Amino acid sequence: MALEILPDAADLRRGRRERALAQMAARDIDILVLGRQANVRYVTGAPQLWVAGTRPFGPICEVVRSTGEIYLNSTWDEGIPDEIPHENLYGLAWNPMTLVEVLKALPGAATVQRVGTDSLTPTFAQLLPMAFPNAEIVDAEPALRAARRIKTADEIAVLRGALSVAETALDAARAELRAGVSEQTLTGALMEAMAAGGVTTPATQDGAWATSKEHPWQRARSDGRIEDGDLVAFSAGVLADGYLGEVGRTWPVGGVDGSAVAGLYDRWDDLRERLIAACRPGSPASELLAVYEATGERLPVMPVAHGLGLGFDPPVVTPQLRETCAQEIFEPGMVLAVTAYVWEAGVGAVFGREAVHVTADGPEVLTSSPSSMGARANSAGENAGVGIG
Repeated sequence: MALEILPDAADLRRGRRERALAQMAARDIDILVLGRQANVRYVTGAPQLWVAGTRPFGPICEVVRSTGEIYLNSTWDEGIPDEIPHENLYGLAWNPMTLVEVLKALPGAATVQRVGTDSLTPTFAQLLPMAFPNAEIVDAEPALRAARRIKTADEIAVLRGALSVAETALDAARAELRAGVSEQTLTGALMEAMAAGGVTTPATQDGAWATSKEHPWQRARSDGRIEDGDLVAFSAGVLADGYLGEVGRTWPVGGVDGSAVAGLYDRWDDLRERLIAACRPGSPASELLAVYEATGERLPVMPVAHGLGLGFDPPVVTPQLRETCAQEIFEPGMVLAVTAYVWEAGVGAVFGREAVHVTADGPEVLTSSPSSMGARANSAGENAGVGIG
């Protein structure tokens, strides 16, 4: 089967590029030299092959503010947007001096005053001044973060598509939930549904796990087998069209203590609603940490929230970054993955993750999967237990 590589839609590319150029103007950056893949995708809209994994910095993409032109490291035209002409493409090179010559040929390279880069290695810290002899080399990552943190309407639409695939995959895995099934089988069902939805890049490694009744952050058992009475957490994350969509839910299986589980879901619902309400313009990200503390729930070991976009975006809201979180102010256009997590000894944990769009009118929840899991509806069984599978 031939692999079809398509660039992002023209309106999507244009909106992002305008935001990037505006940040360059605001920070007086003449040329951007980018190496981080999410930033390259943001300004170009071109998906690239063979770029997974960690690698040292290299000049993959350049943006010239005076002309708006983009130069891209690519050995072929497939999937390259029309606004990046063939003559603006340059091939792979093992010799870094070959790349320096490419940079020297950029319009204005010899005279520009400020060049921004999103990363740097000791080698390129020495080589970039050779390409831009009169320029100050500055950190451009703050400019890219500022551009990326506010999503355009087209970006919100693509995020909705990624979330739709994630939620469909979660539903498929949920349909396989029963006593005796393995966590691996549930994760496999989730991944299969993602692939059927056209996405073969999962954003998370673990798709399902039985929560522990003895420890708030551990799995129920090491063999991965699901048993009656478990609360099983599902985490579906996909990278679709470059954008990350995440949703999390928890479901009871077999005979569970109806009143205890219903009480746990009540706590989770309360925490979830408070967290969503805190995602309003002008509120500091640290408010999400305060919500956990106000409700008396343990702060989770995973981030309480992080930005969604072309990958895992700032802000990262975690107790380890309290001072940073206090300085991060929510703005209209931001999209967050918000995690609500509660645990009770002898019962287990209820985990949920929502995609929340911060708007001028308040938070908008982009996820649509049922959040109550039917636990309270089933609580009529009370101590006799409830069954879902």
